[in-house]
Amino acid sequence: MTQSPCIQICQIDPDQDLCVGCFRTLAEIAAWGAMSDAARDAVMAQLPERERRYDQP
Repeated sequence: MTQSPCIQICQIDPDQDLCVGCFRTLAEIAAWGAMSDAARDAVMAQLPERERRYDQP
């Protein structure tokens, strides 16, 4: 089972639609519990690039 990338810093950047802690979108966070492991793995694979590209205010 894929673990959550949540690091307990739950703040959504509304301009970029990302959590600044885990870099998931609100939709991904909301759906996380119902996602298959493959879907979670796909999201997890995108997080490093999202973090790298994140433009902090």
